[in-house]
Amino acid sequence: MQTTFTALFDANVLYPAALRGLLMYLATYDLFRARWTDRIHDEWIRSVLRDRPDITPERLLETRRLMEEHVKGASIAGYERLIDDLVLPDPDDRHVLAAAIHDRVDVIVTYDLKDFPSEVLSIYSIDAEHPDTFITRLFDLDPAAVLEAVRRQRTMLRNPPMSEEAFLNLLERLHLVETVKNLRSYQAIL
Repeated sequence: MQTTFTALFDANVLYPAALRGLLMYLATYDLFRARWTDRIHDEWIRSVLRDRPDITPERLLETRRLMEEHVKGASIAGYERLIDDLVLPDPDDRHVLAAAIHDRVDVIVTYDLKDFPSEVLSIYSIDAEHPDTFITRLFDLDPAAVLEAVRRQRTMLRNPPMSEEAFLNLLERLHLVETVKNLRSYQAIL
């Protein structure tokens, strides 16, 4: 049976390659339905290109293409008419909420929780969660699937390869503290 629990990823959780990769590996399991928009893609790609001149636009466009290919039906369109009527602390985030409302998502996964106040989101029965909370929830739901996703991601890293400890340290630097705490108990099989 396919899940109906839907998560919309804000650009800031797609920006860090390691977190983007983990979220994509997790999306291949039937724990949730991943969602994003073209505008969210444009935002994280623009930010990476600004901060990492060593990465080419072609490489990031290929990453985007692979995301679309491996997570079918994730892209939301047709939400734009809702943007102007929404009020958020940062008006630049209204497109994210508009897409979430339009697609009836359950949660917006974002580092910027202050930009998505619960009193606004609750009107639409939407929550905002830090990626650590989101991944921890998935771990509680199906630890084996999360462990396998992490193992698959880590073992795919070849340039350079990463030890289990180095990978967990990387996730910890991304503020995935509870996630790493859960994973450390299984470090030998990651």
